[in-house]
Amino acid sequence: MLKITGTFLDEISWDIPHHNWGVREWDRDFQSMKAIGIDTVIMIRCGLRQYLAYPSEVLMEKERCLAPYSDLPDMFLTLAEKYGMDFYFGTYDSARPVEQVDFQYELDLNKRVIEEAWRRYGHRKAFRGWYLSTEISHRSGNVAETYAALGRFCKDISGGLPVLISPFIQGFKAYADQGIKAESIPLAQHEREWDEIFSCIRGSVDHIAFQDGHVDIRELRDYLEINMALARKHRLDCWTNCETFDRDMPIRFLPIKWEKMWHKLRIAESVGIEKAITFEFSHFMSPNSAYIQAHGLYDRYREYAGLL
Repeated sequence: MLKITGTFLDEISWDIPHHNWGVREWDRDFQSMKAIGIDTVIMIRCGLRQYLAYPSEVLMEKERCLAPYSDLPDMFLTLAEKYGMDFYFGTYDSARPVEQVDFQYELDLNKRVIEEAWRRYGHRKAFRGWYLSTEISHRSGNVAETYAALGRFCKDISGGLPVLISPFIQGFKAYADQGIKAESIPLAQHEREWDEIFSCIRGSVDHIAFQDGHVDIRELRDYLEINMALARKHRLDCWTNCETFDRDMPIRFLPIKWEKMWHKLRIAESVGIEKAITFEFSHFMSPNSAYIQAHGLYDRYREYAGLL
Protein backbone atom coordinates (compact mmCIF):
# COMPACT_ATOMS: atom_id res chain seq x y z
CA MET A 1 0.00 0.00 0.00
CA LEU A 2 1.53 3.30 -1.11
CA LYS A 3 1.30 5.95 1.59
CA ILE A 4 1.90 9.69 1.71
CA THR A 5 5.22 10.24 3.50
CA GLY A 6 6.11 13.76 2.39
CA THR A 7 4.49 17.12 1.81
CA PHE A 8 5.32 20.53 0.43
CA LEU A 9 5.08 23.52 2.76
CA ASP A 10 3.54 26.38 0.81
CA GLU A 11 3.47 29.64 2.73
CA ILE A 12 5.16 31.69 0.03
CA SER A 13 2.19 30.88 -2.10
CA TRP A 14 1.53 31.18 -5.82
CA ASP A 15 -2.19 30.54 -6.14
CA ILE A 16 -3.69 29.34 -2.86
CA PRO A 17 -4.64 31.45 0.19
CA HIS A 18 -2.38 31.78 3.19
CA HIS A 19 -3.48 30.32 6.51
CA ASN A 20 -1.65 33.09 8.37
CA TRP A 21 -0.49 30.55 10.93
CA GLY A 22 2.08 31.16 13.65
CA VAL A 23 4.26 28.73 15.56
CA ARG A 24 1.36 27.29 17.60
CA GLU A 25 -0.75 26.50 14.54
CA TRP A 26 2.18 25.07 12.59
CA ASP A 27 3.17 22.91 15.56
CA ARG A 28 -0.34 21.45 15.61
CA ASP A 29 -0.15 20.76 11.88
CA PHE A 30 3.22 19.04 12.14
CA GLN A 31 1.65 16.83 14.82
CA SER A 32 -1.08 15.90 12.34
CA MET A 33 1.52 15.16 9.65
CA LYS A 34 3.50 12.96 12.03
CA ALA A 35 0.36 11.06 13.00
CA ILE A 36 -0.07 9.73 9.45
CA GLY A 37 3.60 8.92 8.87
CA ILE A 38 4.95 12.00 7.06
CA ASP A 39 8.73 12.04 7.39
CA THR A 40 9.72 14.63 4.76
CA VAL A 41 8.72 18.29 4.49
CA ILE A 42 9.69 20.41 1.49
CA MET A 43 9.56 24.20 1.60
CA ILE A 44 8.36 24.80 -1.93
CA ARG A 45 10.30 28.05 -2.38
CA CYS A 46 12.25 30.50 -0.26
CA GLY A 47 10.82 33.43 -2.17
CA LEU A 48 8.35 34.30 -4.90
CA ARG A 49 8.55 37.59 -6.76
CA GLN A 50 8.93 40.18 -3.96
CA TYR A 51 7.91 37.98 -1.02
CA LEU A 52 10.36 36.02 1.11
CA ALA A 53 10.38 33.14 3.58
CA TYR A 54 13.45 34.50 5.37
CA PRO A 55 15.30 37.85 5.44
CA SER A 56 17.52 37.21 2.44
CA GLU A 57 20.01 40.03 2.01
CA VAL A 58 20.77 38.70 -1.47
CA LEU A 59 17.16 38.86 -2.66
CA MET A 60 16.33 42.12 -0.93
CA GLU A 61 19.28 43.67 -2.76
CA LYS A 62 19.11 41.98 -6.17
CA GLU A 63 15.33 41.55 -6.59
CA ARG A 64 14.14 44.36 -4.28
CA CYS A 65 12.21 41.81 -2.24
CA LEU A 66 10.32 42.83 0.88
CA ALA A 67 11.60 42.00 4.35
CA PRO A 68 9.53 39.11 5.78
CA TYR A 69 7.58 39.23 9.03
CA SER A 70 9.14 36.00 10.30
CA ASP A 71 11.81 33.42 9.49
CA LEU A 72 9.85 30.46 8.14
CA PRO A 73 12.79 28.12 7.43
CA ASP A 74 13.96 28.50 11.03
CA MET A 75 10.48 27.64 12.31
CA PHE A 76 10.05 24.73 9.88
CA LEU A 77 13.48 23.33 10.81
CA THR A 78 12.68 23.59 14.51
CA LEU A 79 9.41 21.71 14.03
CA ALA A 80 11.00 19.15 11.71
CA GLU A 81 13.62 18.47 14.37
CA LYS A 82 10.94 18.22 17.05
CA TYR A 83 8.95 15.65 15.05
CA GLY A 84 11.84 13.74 13.46
CA MET A 85 11.36 14.86 9.85
CA ASP A 86 13.72 15.70 7.00
CA PHE A 87 13.52 19.27 5.66
CA TYR A 88 14.24 20.23 2.04
CA PHE A 89 15.00 23.88 1.25
CA GLY A 90 13.33 25.31 -1.86
CA THR A 91 15.08 27.80 -4.14
CA TYR A 92 13.90 31.27 -5.22
CA ASP A 93 11.28 31.66 -7.98
CA SER A 94 11.22 34.99 -9.78
CA ALA A 95 8.06 33.90 -11.68
CA ARG A 96 9.38 35.39 -14.90
CA PRO A 97 7.93 33.75 -18.04
CA VAL A 98 10.34 31.24 -19.58
CA GLU A 99 10.66 33.31 -22.75
CA GLN A 100 11.83 36.28 -20.64
CA VAL A 101 14.24 34.41 -18.41
CA ASP A 102 17.94 35.20 -18.40
CA PHE A 103 19.02 31.72 -17.36
CA GLN A 104 22.56 32.74 -16.42
CA TYR A 105 21.25 35.52 -14.18
CA GLU A 106 18.73 33.19 -12.52
CA LEU A 107 21.42 30.57 -12.01
CA ASP A 108 23.89 33.01 -10.50
CA LEU A 109 21.19 34.54 -8.30
CA ASN A 110 20.08 31.19 -6.90
CA LYS A 111 23.69 30.16 -6.29
CA ARG A 112 24.05 33.19 -4.03
CA VAL A 113 20.75 32.33 -2.32
CA ILE A 114 21.89 28.74 -1.77
CA GLU A 115 25.18 29.95 -0.27
CA GLU A 116 23.27 32.29 2.03
CA ALA A 117 20.78 29.60 3.05
CA TRP A 118 23.53 27.11 3.79
CA ARG A 119 25.33 29.64 6.01
CA ARG A 120 22.11 30.32 7.92
CA TYR A 121 20.62 26.84 8.17
CA GLY A 122 23.12 24.23 6.98
CA HIS A 123 24.13 23.29 10.53
CA ARG A 124 20.57 22.31 11.45
CA LYS A 125 19.96 18.61 12.07
CA ALA A 126 16.79 18.46 9.97
CA PHE A 127 18.32 20.13 6.89
CA ARG A 128 18.47 17.08 4.63
CA GLY A 129 18.13 18.28 1.05
CA TRP A 130 17.28 20.85 -1.60
CA TYR A 131 14.29 21.48 -3.82
CA LEU A 132 14.67 23.24 -7.20
CA SER A 133 11.45 25.20 -7.47
CA THR A 134 11.20 25.68 -11.25
CA GLU A 135 8.54 23.39 -12.76
CA ILE A 136 8.59 22.18 -16.35
CA SER A 137 6.68 19.59 -18.39
CA HIS A 138 9.03 19.23 -21.37
CA ARG A 139 12.22 20.58 -22.91
CA SER A 140 11.92 24.31 -22.29
CA GLY A 141 14.71 26.83 -22.83
CA ASN A 142 17.77 25.95 -20.78
CA VAL A 143 15.86 24.75 -17.74
CA ALA A 144 17.37 21.25 -17.79
CA GLU A 145 20.88 22.67 -17.97
CA THR A 146 20.00 25.11 -15.18
CA TYR A 147 18.68 22.20 -13.09
CA ALA A 148 21.94 20.35 -13.63
CA ALA A 149 24.18 23.30 -12.75
CA LEU A 150 22.13 24.32 -9.72
CA GLY A 151 21.83 20.75 -8.48
CA ARG A 152 25.58 20.27 -8.70
CA PHE A 153 26.09 23.52 -6.80
CA CYS A 154 23.68 22.41 -4.04
CA LYS A 155 25.53 19.13 -3.69
CA ASP A 156 28.98 20.71 -3.71
CA ILE A 157 28.16 23.25 -1.02
CA SER A 158 26.34 20.80 1.27
CA GLY A 159 28.49 17.70 1.04
CA GLY A 160 26.24 15.83 -1.35
CA LEU A 161 22.77 16.35 0.15
CA PRO A 162 20.05 15.11 -2.22
CA VAL A 163 18.25 17.34 -4.71
CA LEU A 164 14.55 17.05 -5.62
CA ILE A 165 12.50 18.38 -8.53
CA SER A 166 8.74 18.11 -9.13
CA PRO A 167 7.93 18.59 -12.83
CA PHE A 168 4.48 18.10 -14.31
CA ILE A 169 3.09 15.89 -17.04
CA GLN A 170 1.59 18.10 -19.72
CA GLY A 171 -1.93 16.78 -20.12
CA PHE A 172 -5.08 18.62 -21.16
CA LYS A 173 -5.46 20.12 -17.65
CA ALA A 174 -1.97 21.62 -17.63
CA TYR A 175 -3.02 25.26 -18.06
CA ALA A 176 -6.79 25.00 -17.68
CA ASP A 177 -6.78 27.01 -14.44
CA GLN A 178 -5.27 29.89 -16.44
CA GLY A 179 -7.96 29.70 -19.13
CA ILE A 180 -5.51 28.21 -21.63
CA LYS A 181 -6.50 25.18 -23.67
CA ALA A 182 -3.48 22.90 -23.92
CA GLU A 183 -2.87 19.77 -25.92
CA SER A 184 -1.51 16.72 -24.14
CA ILE A 185 2.06 15.90 -25.01
CA PRO A 186 1.97 12.49 -26.73
CA LEU A 187 3.56 9.59 -24.87
CA ALA A 188 6.36 9.22 -27.42
CA GLN A 189 7.30 12.89 -27.17
CA HIS A 190 7.09 12.79 -23.36
CA GLU A 191 9.43 9.80 -23.33
CA ARG A 192 11.90 11.33 -25.79
CA GLU A 193 12.13 14.71 -24.07
CA TRP A 194 12.37 13.35 -20.54
CA ASP A 195 15.02 10.87 -21.64
CA GLU A 196 17.05 13.90 -22.75
CA ILE A 197 16.31 15.83 -19.55
CA PHE A 198 17.18 12.89 -17.29
CA SER A 199 20.42 12.41 -19.20
CA CYS A 200 21.24 16.08 -18.58
CA ILE A 201 20.43 16.14 -14.85
CA ARG A 202 21.78 12.71 -13.91
CA GLY A 203 24.26 13.12 -11.07
CA SER A 204 22.91 16.56 -10.18
CA VAL A 205 19.33 15.61 -9.21
CA ASP A 206 18.43 12.59 -7.09
CA HIS A 207 14.62 12.53 -6.77
CA ILE A 208 11.98 13.32 -9.39
CA ALA A 209 8.38 13.58 -8.16
CA PHE A 210 6.09 14.17 -11.13
CA GLN A 211 2.85 16.02 -10.36
CA ASP A 212 -0.03 13.67 -11.16
CA GLY A 213 -2.99 16.01 -11.65
CA HIS A 214 -2.61 17.38 -15.17
CA VAL A 215 -3.63 14.30 -17.17
CA ASP A 216 -6.81 12.29 -17.41
CA ILE A 217 -6.61 9.74 -14.61
CA ARG A 218 -7.19 6.98 -17.18
CA GLU A 219 -3.97 8.02 -18.93
CA LEU A 220 -1.88 8.40 -15.79
CA ARG A 221 -0.48 4.87 -15.70
CA ASP A 222 0.96 5.17 -19.21
CA TYR A 223 2.95 8.27 -18.27
CA LEU A 224 4.06 6.89 -14.91
CA GLU A 225 5.33 3.70 -16.55
CA ILE A 226 7.51 5.81 -18.84
CA ASN A 227 8.74 7.90 -15.91
CA MET A 228 9.70 4.81 -13.94
CA ALA A 229 11.49 3.20 -16.88
CA LEU A 230 13.49 6.36 -17.56
CA ALA A 231 14.32 6.80 -13.87
CA ARG A 232 15.68 3.26 -13.71
CA LYS A 233 17.68 3.83 -16.91
CA HIS A 234 19.30 6.97 -15.52
CA ARG A 235 19.51 5.70 -11.90
CA LEU A 236 17.25 8.35 -10.44
CA ASP A 237 14.60 7.94 -7.73
CA CYS A 238 11.08 8.32 -9.12
CA TRP A 239 8.55 9.48 -6.53
CA THR A 240 5.03 10.70 -7.17
CA ASN A 241 3.58 14.07 -6.21
CA CYS A 242 0.01 13.02 -5.45
CA GLU A 243 -1.88 16.30 -5.65
CA THR A 244 -4.51 16.64 -2.94
CA PHE A 245 -6.33 19.51 -4.61
CA ASP A 246 -8.90 19.08 -7.36
CA ARG A 247 -8.19 20.42 -10.85
CA ASP A 248 -11.60 19.31 -12.15
CA MET A 249 -13.71 21.76 -10.16
CA PRO A 250 -14.73 25.21 -11.46
CA ILE A 251 -13.31 26.75 -8.26
CA ARG A 252 -9.56 26.83 -7.97
CA PHE A 253 -8.66 25.09 -5.75
CA LEU A 254 -10.57 22.79 -3.39
CA PRO A 255 -9.52 19.56 -1.64
CA ILE A 256 -9.72 16.58 -3.96
CA LYS A 257 -12.40 13.92 -3.79
CA TRP A 258 -10.93 10.99 -1.83
CA GLU A 259 -11.78 8.45 -4.53
CA LYS A 260 -9.63 10.33 -7.06
CA MET A 261 -6.69 10.41 -4.66
CA TRP A 262 -7.18 6.71 -3.95
CA HIS A 263 -7.05 5.87 -7.66
CA LYS A 264 -3.88 7.93 -8.15
CA LEU A 265 -2.10 6.23 -5.25
CA ARG A 266 -3.07 2.80 -6.56
CA ILE A 267 -1.83 3.63 -10.06
CA ALA A 268 1.51 4.90 -8.74
CA GLU A 269 1.93 1.80 -6.61
CA SER A 270 1.11 -0.46 -9.57
CA VAL A 271 4.10 0.86 -11.58
CA GLY A 272 6.53 0.43 -8.69
CA ILE A 273 6.70 3.90 -7.16
CA GLU A 274 7.67 3.60 -3.49
CA LYS A 275 7.45 7.16 -2.12
CA ALA A 276 4.52 9.56 -2.42
CA ILE A 277 4.65 13.22 -1.47
CA THR A 278 1.80 15.67 -1.84
CA PHE A 279 0.96 19.21 -2.71
CA GLU A 280 -0.14 19.97 -0.25
CA PHE A 281 -1.05 18.64 3.18
CA SER A 282 -1.72 21.78 5.20
CA HIS A 283 -4.34 23.31 2.91
CA PHE A 284 -5.97 20.30 1.28
CA MET A 285 -5.53 17.29 3.57
CA SER A 286 -5.06 18.58 7.10
CA PRO A 287 -7.62 18.37 9.93
CA ASN A 288 -6.48 21.92 10.75
CA SER A 289 -7.16 23.35 7.29
CA ALA A 290 -9.48 26.28 6.64
CA TYR A 291 -11.15 23.99 4.08
CA ILE A 292 -13.63 21.78 5.93
CA GLN A 293 -13.45 19.23 3.09
CA ALA A 294 -9.78 18.65 3.96
CA HIS A 295 -10.83 17.29 7.37
CA GLY A 296 -12.84 14.57 5.66
CA LEU A 297 -9.96 13.78 3.30
CA TYR A 298 -7.68 13.31 6.29
CA ASP A 299 -10.11 10.84 7.85
CA ARG A 300 -10.64 8.91 4.60
CA TYR A 301 -6.86 8.67 4.16
CA ARG A 302 -6.48 7.41 7.74
CA GLU A 303 -9.03 4.69 6.99
CA TYR A 304 -7.07 3.72 3.86
CA ALA A 305 -3.79 3.66 5.77
CA GLY A 306 -5.22 1.61 8.65
CA LEU A 307 -4.92 4.45 11.15
CA LEU A 308 -8.60 4.60 12.17
